[in-house]
Amino acid sequence: MNFCFRKKNSMATQVPPKHRNALKVLMFPWLAYGHISPFLDLAMKLADRGFSVRVCSTIISRDTINKQIPEKYSASIKMVELCLPKLSKSITNEIPVDIDHTVLKTLKSSKSNFAKILQKLKPDLVIYDLLLQWAEGVAKKQGIPAMKFVVMGAAAFSYFYTTIRKPEVEFPFQDIYPGQNELMKLNELIAESSRKEKYDDAFAEGNIQVMLMSTSRTIEGKYIDYFTKLSNWKVIPVGLPIKNRVTNDVEVIDWLGTKDEGSTIFVSFGNEYVLSKEEMEELAFGLELSNVNFVWVVRFPERETRNLEDVLPKGFFERIGERGRVLDKCVLQSRISNHSSIGGFVSPCGWHNVIECLDFGVPIIAMPIHLDQPMNAKLMVELGVAMEIVRDDDGKIHREEIAETLKGVVTRGNLRAKVRDVSKNLKTIGNEEMDTAAKELIQLCKK
Repeated sequence: MNFCFRKKNSMATQVPPKHRNALKVLMFPWLAYGHISPFLDLAMKLADRGFSVRVCSTIISRDTINKQIPEKYSASIKMVELCLPKLSKSITNEIPVDIDHTVLKTLKSSKSNFAKILQKLKPDLVIYDLLLQWAEGVAKKQGIPAMKFVVMGAAAFSYFYTTIRKPEVEFPFQDIYPGQNELMKLNELIAESSRKEKYDDAFAEGNIQVMLMSTSRTIEGKYIDYFTKLSNWKVIPVGLPIKNRVTNDVEVIDWLGTKDEGSTIFVSFGNEYVLSKEEMEELAFGLELSNVNFVWVVRFPERETRNLEDVLPKGFFERIGERGRVLDKCVLQSRISNHSSIGGFVSPCGWHNVIECLDFGVPIIAMPIHLDQPMNAKLMVELGVAMEIVRDDDGKIHREEIAETLKGVVTRGNLRAKVRDVSKNLKTIGNEEMDTAAKELIQLCKK
């Protein structure tokens, strides 16, 4: 057989009898970290409810996945390695924001190997990524139910669905509608994706008119209802992510401990975007002008090493002194975000990062860049938990606007109170939503 099946050796996890069931789930996420992480969050929630989960991915993502499976889940969640017919040179550990058509084609060409994995494992259910629609057809041939898991929010997803599948329908939610500059970029992306079939018909209707979504009715109820009415699909929200409070930078945590509660801004753009030289300079001066404390994780292009003093404004470190920390290495941001001294998070508003901020009760300073981020940012502003760094008509950011927004977030107690209230409500309903989702999956497989 041409498939790989590797697992970690570990102690068995005890599942209480009342939660124990025979459901075996195979998950198939897209390769980017922003997709893998929500899938693993969902895997842990299902494992907590007695499901046995296998996460199917390639050697590209093997280390990322195995590192994120805590020891307590090592018996209930395992990785299954999908061998590709050939590895394209364009496939890397960090899939670019502009979805690589070659990567999608290479994965799609592995249908036969994916089918063999299903034959071997005989799962009760396949949960696949929005970008891997073809997986449903493979599962259907073996009589296995399959459903997609959407790792973006209902607001952005319903906008994209309306634009791509129902262009004759006017999207009704003006508060989160993309601005002119954002709309132009989105239209260009949609047009290019359509020409190259990059999204593998991601919005196609599947055999099962049910989908899982990484959201909660607490924050997106009206968007879930709108999408359901528009598409006739049932959306099952699975709530917020499970927290990971570990960080690999003790010095930063110690430094944060010297700062007052809510006085410090955390700045990070994750693994999927690198600021331009102009954006980095404006952000640096904005942080300097704001006079607030900050931790800034600076990321350079892959395989490019630079000296921080060479890319930031001359004399920047001398002027900020002990007010800030700039890191040029990857950190696990959950522990930093949850620190009591953090009063705001400068974020591009990727969905997973947004709901993590809500989970921790941290106000958001929105600096959206691409794809669903502008709508996520506007949704957070609508909820009253964020302020957005407004770009000019050419899509550029300016230091004065950055500084004023940072000061506004740190000094506005009502913003912190609102995000904490939303966070509390989300925690209250979170387990109920996931319990409901688990019951729906069990009923689906019984049918």
